[in-house]
Amino acid sequence: MKIKKILFCALLAGISAYSFAQGSNETIMPKAPSNPVITEKYTADPAAIVYRDTVFLYVGHDQAPPRKNFYEMHEWLIYSSTDMVNWEERAAVNVKETFEWAADDAWAAEVIEKDGKFYWYVTVSHKDIHGKAIGIAVADSPVGPWKDALGKALITNDMTTDTEISWDDIDPTVFIDDDGSAHLFWGNTICYYAKLKDNMLELDGEIKQIPLPNFTEAPWVHKKGDNYYLSYAYQFPEKTAYAMSKSINGPWEYKGILNEVAGNSNTNHQAIIEFKGKDYFIYHNGSIPTDGGSFRRSVCVDYLYYNPDGTMKRVIMTSEGVNQAE
Repeated sequence: MKIKKILFCALLAGISAYSFAQGSNETIMPKAPSNPVITEKYTADPAAIVYRDTVFLYVGHDQAPPRKNFYEMHEWLIYSSTDMVNWEERAAVNVKETFEWAADDAWAAEVIEKDGKFYWYVTVSHKDIHGKAIGIAVADSPVGPWKDALGKALITNDMTTDTEISWDDIDPTVFIDDDGSAHLFWGNTICYYAKLKDNMLELDGEIKQIPLPNFTEAPWVHKKGDNYYLSYAYQFPEKTAYAMSKSINGPWEYKGILNEVAGNSNTNHQAIIEFKGKDYFIYHNGSIPTDGGSFRRSVCVDYLYYNPDGTMKRVIMTSEGVNQAE
């Protein structure tokens, strides 16, 4: 009885404190951790753009059931935020409904804007050509509606034959340089790149390779100041490493590890953006308690910092995440 009385008194005290806080517009509950930033669905392979004071986030939707230990992804999801903390789901884009020539697999993809149009470079499995392929969807808005821009794949497995694997044509990323030229990077075990024509839909020249230490997949290219940065998934389980250059065409100088193995996820996939004066590192881990892991991942956001010489500081992954951008 004494224990029950103590518990009852504690409950009353808690209710009174909450009521007092409500009346005084104060909050007594601690701030909840904000990583992952999306918890209602499993999300992975983030890519992001900043457009008109809004961040648009493009992710794959991990849909594998709890006991399945492989990737099951049939659609991409689009989220937006004006403060990097509160995210709104804006659209879901199904592979088969968008690309008739694709078998399935909504693997890593990236959107980029040029001249008021939005180009979505995606990884899918091809119906007729064995292996992964890269397609392009186009829209007049960062959230769609999206349509197949080519009616066929831009890159297929038979175009890259220097490795025996059938999944080396994955994880496309596009960078538009200061002169307006667009460049496509992609790959697994080999980092490929090629220039794109002005229409963003055709290759403008041969496919080349970039020698990078322990390159696995997930290239991402960005520029800050006079420096170009090529970050990528390194070894397996994956860390994130990066190289730097003074030109989009290289040569690239390896600089080291940027992010450690991300929680209980074997993969590590990053997007890097600047928004409202701060730099952000967007990635995924497997930290959602309900069956999260390597095949049911979750997108997180932490700050990114640069050293005076332009190199990047190692990312510190946190459960708190970032503050609201103002």
